[in-house]
Amino acid sequence: MGSALVVAVVKYGLLALLWVFILLAVRTIRTDLWGRAAKPALPTAPTAQTAPPVRAGKPAKPLKPTKGKGVARKLVVTEGALQGTTVTLAAAPVTLGRAHDSTLVLTDDYASNKHARLVPTADGWTLEDLGSTNGTYLGGSKVSRPTAVPLGTAIRIGKTVMELRP
Repeated sequence: MGSALVVAVVKYGLLALLWVFILLAVRTIRTDLWGRAAKPALPTAPTAQTAPPVRAGKPAKPLKPTKGKGVARKLVVTEGALQGTTVTLAAAPVTLGRAHDSTLVLTDDYASNKHARLVPTADGWTLEDLGSTNGTYLGGSKVSRPTAVPLGTAIRIGKTVMELRP
């Protein structure tokens, strides 16, 4: 009687563990395909609308130069499937990922749909990881919070490497 109880507990325990594994795998795949669900924001001040996606090679409204500093005017892909692609930077954020509505659509298996975003600031550009599966790297360091991007520093998403240039 005692051994039958142990066998039943082990059997149902392994079954429960298998279902937990399956649910975690499905959640990971869903997150990679459609991104994380956005939390509803509390209404505060009105926010600026982002500009429509900029396709590689099309000119956009350039940023005003800052006195005495080099200003990033373009994003250049230096390695990967899109090597040589240039995006002219404007005053709107630049989204990076596999999603068709991204500013720069990455054809990289290691990129998430909504992978990262470059945001213009008064001092230059800031890089934010948008909860990607494989991470975003700036100059070899993983980006875990918004980080200022110096000109010429490598931004790596999977096998795609890009940098800001004047």
